[in-house]
Amino acid sequence: MSDTLASAIQSRPVQKGDHVFLVDGSSYIFRAYHALPPLTRKSDGLPVGAVAGFCNMLWRLLKDANETGVKPTHLAVIFDHSSTTFRNALYDQYKAQRPEPPEDLRPQFGLIRQAVVAFNVPSIEQEGFEADDLIATYTKQAVAAGADVTIVASDKDLMQLIEPGVLMLDTMKGKTIGRDEVIEKFGVPPEKVVDVQALAGDSVDNVPGVPGIGIKTAAQLIETYGDLETLLNRAEEIKQPKRREALIANAELARISMRLVTLDRDVPLNEPIDRLGVRPVIGEQLISFLKAMEFTTLTGRVAAATGVESGAVEASGALVAKGRQADAAAPVLGPDGMPQPAIEDIGGLTPSGLAAARAAAVKAVPFTHSGYEVVTTEDRLWAWVARATELGVVAVDTETTSLDPMQAELVGVSLAVAPNEACYIPLGHRGEGDGLFTEGLLPGQLEIRTALAILKPLLEDRAVLKVAQNLKYDWLILARYGIDTAPFDDTMLISYVLDAGRGTHGMDPLSEKWLGHKPISFDDVTGKGKSRITFDRVPIERASEYAAEDADVTLRLWQVLKPRLAAEGMATVYETLERPMVPVLASMERRGISIDRAILSRLSGEFAQKAGALEAEIQELAGQPFNVGSPKQLGDILFGVMGLPGGTKTATGAWATGASILEDLAEQGYELPQKILDWRQLSKLRSTYTDALPTYLHPETRRVHTSYALAATTTGRLSSSEPNLQNIPVRTEAGRKIRAAFIAEPGHKLVSADYSQIELRLLAEIADIPQLKNAFAEGIDIHALTASEMFGVPVEGMPSEVRRRAKAINFGIIYGISAFGLANQLSIARDEAGAYIKRYFERFPGIRDYMEETKRICRDLGYVTTLFGRRCHYPEITSKNASIRAFNERAAINARLQGTAADIIRRAMIRVEPALEAAGLNARMLLQVHDELIFEVPDAEVEPTLALVTRIMENAPSPAVALSVPLNVDARAADNWDEAH
Repeated sequence: MSDTLASAIQSRPVQKGDHVFLVDGSSYIFRAYHALPPLTRKSDGLPVGAVAGFCNMLWRLLKDANETGVKPTHLAVIFDHSSTTFRNALYDQYKAQRPEPPEDLRPQFGLIRQAVVAFNVPSIEQEGFEADDLIATYTKQAVAAGADVTIVASDKDLMQLIEPGVLMLDTMKGKTIGRDEVIEKFGVPPEKVVDVQALAGDSVDNVPGVPGIGIKTAAQLIETYGDLETLLNRAEEIKQPKRREALIANAELARISMRLVTLDRDVPLNEPIDRLGVRPVIGEQLISFLKAMEFTTLTGRVAAATGVESGAVEASGALVAKGRQADAAAPVLGPDGMPQPAIEDIGGLTPSGLAAARAAAVKAVPFTHSGYEVVTTEDRLWAWVARATELGVVAVDTETTSLDPMQAELVGVSLAVAPNEACYIPLGHRGEGDGLFTEGLLPGQLEIRTALAILKPLLEDRAVLKVAQNLKYDWLILARYGIDTAPFDDTMLISYVLDAGRGTHGMDPLSEKWLGHKPISFDDVTGKGKSRITFDRVPIERASEYAAEDADVTLRLWQVLKPRLAAEGMATVYETLERPMVPVLASMERRGISIDRAILSRLSGEFAQKAGALEAEIQELAGQPFNVGSPKQLGDILFGVMGLPGGTKTATGAWATGASILEDLAEQGYELPQKILDWRQLSKLRSTYTDALPTYLHPETRRVHTSYALAATTTGRLSSSEPNLQNIPVRTEAGRKIRAAFIAEPGHKLVSADYSQIELRLLAEIADIPQLKNAFAEGIDIHALTASEMFGVPVEGMPSEVRRRAKAINFGIIYGISAFGLANQLSIARDEAGAYIKRYFERFPGIRDYMEETKRICRDLGYVTTLFGRRCHYPEITSKNASIRAFNERAAINARLQGTAADIIRRAMIRVEPALEAAGLNARMLLQVHDELIFEVPDAEVEPTLALVTRIMENAPSPAVALSVPLNVDARAADNWDEAH
């Protein structure tokens, strides 16, 4: 033990009425590291973000203890000594899958231990034991002496220690964890937590548990049988065959798991609990350390609290010298090589202090708008370009007359280079609708061609990073003026990569969340509803305040969010799957696709005729005329007049007539609800596509230009709008007829390249199902194989109906289909459908294991991860509402498959056009519809294009991910989309 540590330890026997605080230091480190963006010491670039977070958390703990009166008499911070403990001797795979600590965290471990000493608090660790075991032993000794114990941690493994007089405190959430909270999490009281953990296992620590048993099932079993050993001894009594067999076969693994998760409460401690008596903070000692770390704000707080003049205290020389690699004046660079904003202090990490911490992360200053300039001369615009070039980073935003980038007129451009240092360049503002300038531009604006000629070198300068919110829109606007914006970052996409499923990614909500600032809204400057004006009619002064603030907010958001990518291990996802998609999708949107208006007009007439015939049948079945499109009148007919079962009323008192209700009635054999469903489908196809598509024709290109959203789904799938081309039915005759209206230009063909059964292939890969993997590897019909496995029917000569049922189950399982849903799809009884699903899981038990493991991982982490590292968050998977919880469980199971499939097709899209260009081919990618890509290809280049596109798509996962299951792409060419598909 060092002399410094000895000075921090005061011998004071623990007795009744004392309060022992035990801080889980290892947990504190990682929570501090991941809570906020990285921070480097300005003088030499040494990573100190985790140190700063740790110091603020420990200072707040001590400060709150003084303010609330819950003062510790004994206090220690407990660390893990090393990764190898007695548990590795019990089970050599224990924690074997844990990744190495991040590179920028490793040099901070020693500094954090020195920080604890600087706070005059004992820093305890012991070889061969985890911090949890030391905490367990100190807790046992404190309770035996009659003292209360507060364990400062959130680790679920420590919840087994909760008992009268022992609580946990999660300082990040400001939450106390007692017996009730443990029961809420595990379903059992603290004394039975280890039994449940032994059964359920832990994928993070590689505790094996019993396959197929999760926390909920484990809690039910322990509640029934009392403890693990009794359960294992009476496993033969379990009624469920699979569960019974799993318990019997894995009994020894469960016992080993029990020993792994049970904390050792009798560690021969090197430092007795009596030596953990609290001593006051020594101001000079702590200030010296904080000044060496360059934590200016916290230094001031400590100085104020201890009455020490910080200016009189020198920084610790050894710590100042440690890691010095660059001149003090050199700029600090972030993980991406870009200049990183200085961060003097991270602030408290309790919920109440989190907003302040985020603001401090960008040295936030109030939005004064006083630094915003309206640029009206070439000299001033050149000055802004020079300033942006000097700094190397500039936020850019465009203001236009429309949300459609293919038809919008450019009204102005805003730039921001630092907080409150932003400008607006008005280019196309007109009068308010009457007076002198109704038809022309307002005076005092730069000519648009002149301004863009000045901006073009900046926007294309590879040495200047352009930052934008939803850059794809601005990229398209500027591309129409011949500007290729690069390189760039998109704050919307950064937020999406970090927090998909945890909120929206628009600028206004992000600003409120991360900057604590509510920006001027678009409605504030343009009005709403019928009184809304286009942006070119907004007065320049008001437009400037709004537009410059947008650029300012965007730059600040980038400063907060960008460092999180490296800190949270998401930089690769952003840099390889999100950012490169911006020019890919923008180019596709700009190209558009041709449609045959004659086909659509003919289909509209056909659909109208069929809908009219259906209406007549519906009126006859109803026995009276009524408005088929009126949900209220339909409800009155179905449940009021006809008295059909299952009627429920909405909050307005009207009968509910949604699709699920009508489908349920149709399944029971009632003809009228089925006719209504058929009528609704025809009416939707007509209104959404055959009537609407011609209205989307661009007046100049005479093509349809859809818009793709990158940040719209939790799984990474793209969505399409204005018009939505991803919801055209694939398997219906009507849907195929609509696709036939999408045509190639003369002298060209449309090429459709579609991944075959990609999500089933990924299910075989991720869930590791040998039968399915072998079938895909050998090119066997997967649906026929499934049918053979389930129903014992030979693959050769298999009836098509049997294969169809297996196909419905194969695809249904991915989406969590219920017995009701399968019964409806196959037109069979619900009991029969339930038997099919049960038999499926019996034949492919690994799929059930995959589902349960996925749900357990998502409950523990709040997210699931694709093979490429994308995180899909489902925070409501622990909801107390059963239907919400079940929905999130199904979504999480599907997300690993659908998200990985989405990542694969993104990788293909990013690679395919450079490959086409390198091969001298003139094919152009036009559309992406889920697992399918559509190209327009010159007739003479169809064959080489088919070969190249197929090769790129089938090899898209490599080298990032090596799949053992081959991907297969069906690619063909034709004159229209239907024939090519």
